[in-house]
Amino acid sequence: MTVSAKGPQFSPMAIATLPSRLWNFRPGPASQLVMGLVLLLAAALFLIGPDRLFAQIEGERGILPVASSTDIQVSGIEVETTGKDAEEARLEGWKIAQRKAWEKLKGPSMGDGQIAGMVSAVVIEREMIGPKRYIATLGVIFDRQRAGQYVGSAAGGGMARSHSAPLLVIPVLYSGGAAQVFEVRGAWQKAWAEFRTSASPIDYVRPAGSGGESLILTAGQAGRRSRTWWRTVLDQFGASDVIMPVARLERQWPGGPIEGTFTARYGPDSAYLESFKLTAESEKGVPAMLNQALVRIDQIYARALAMGLLKPDPSLVAEQQAIDAALAKIAAAAAAVETRPLSSESPKPRASESSDAAQPTAAPEPVKTTASYTVQFSSPDAQAVDSALGAVRGVSGVKGAATTSIAIGGTSVMRVTFTGDINDLAAALRSRGWQVSAGGNALSIRR
Repeated sequence: MTVSAKGPQFSPMAIATLPSRLWNFRPGPASQLVMGLVLLLAAALFLIGPDRLFAQIEGERGILPVASSTDIQVSGIEVETTGKDAEEARLEGWKIAQRKAWEKLKGPSMGDGQIAGMVSAVVIEREMIGPKRYIATLGVIFDRQRAGQYVGSAAGGGMARSHSAPLLVIPVLYSGGAAQVFEVRGAWQKAWAEFRTSASPIDYVRPAGSGGESLILTAGQAGRRSRTWWRTVLDQFGASDVIMPVARLERQWPGGPIEGTFTARYGPDSAYLESFKLTAESEKGVPAMLNQALVRIDQIYARALAMGLLKPDPSLVAEQQAIDAALAKIAAAAAAVETRPLSSESPKPRASESSDAAQPTAAPEPVKTTASYTVQFSSPDAQAVDSALGAVRGVSGVKGAATTSIAIGGTSVMRVTFTGDINDLAAALRSRGWQVSAGGNALSIRR
């Protein structure tokens, strides 16, 4: 080392050099990919923020479907009334709505008091209340036991009409260039969740989109063709087949009219039924347009059921039936071997004789079919719903159990897929500590 006027100077040879391997290191493709992903994740966390990033996984997805009942509902009744004050105008509007709903059902001429005695609820779809004015769109629900004898089967009073097998509903919405089902709380899924299915001949199985349902039931699921995958999904929800009502919203310009194209599809192959178009003047009219479209799609599915198009796809159960038959043959052969006497002293029979001797004892056991049953249970809170589902799914012979309607604080309903008849299911539930009441093709259970 030498010293100059500018300070000490170090010889380059005095600096410790890095190993030659580090100087010559060049990252390979795998290392470059890992480093790129790490940098991309860091940039996403910095730019988007961890809260928004994890919100793509967590959060509220779908909307719970309303509990279906056997009452008769008339929707979309518009009223406009006045009164001395807001309360009087509102009561007068409800009275007029009940009268209009009764006329829609083509019921006999009655007084307002008699009609009001058959009304079980008034549903407020939209209302505006002023100091002396009331404008609203209402729905009126009539009690079936009291009103059914007057309005007949045209309004759902008759119960002898055909009913479909349980059909899983996947409401697909295309809006703003993106497809969604349960990824967010959409208007199309909300319309299906609030739809009262009592007057429809279609047995709709409407998922809520909670938990892992939003990951299984996506817009891409409607395009799958794998029967094995579809069978797994349908067994989870206790359904026999699937329908896909598709809504596509196209906005002409900001604040302008919105054109909706609605298509009714069904089956694992997404078969086409019918399509139609509706238009809403602005964003405020979209919910009403979707409700109107839902009623028309329900009518399309009802016509398809009457034409025999909504029968469960046999390819969804053919493979499972073949497996059940093969297992039954194996069990019968094993039972024949166990019942055949074995003796070391007696001579061994020939193959033909042993085959003939085994024939009478090889009586095959009856093959139990898999069917879906309705099970009602008390649900005071959400924890009771989860507990009942978990307990029923753990019963031997149960292939799947899913809620079809949830009434917190009341009685909820689940659809159970079970191998055997309804008496076998009742006995299996009693063995697990449930108190079971049977009626028709349904069970009521309680602890």
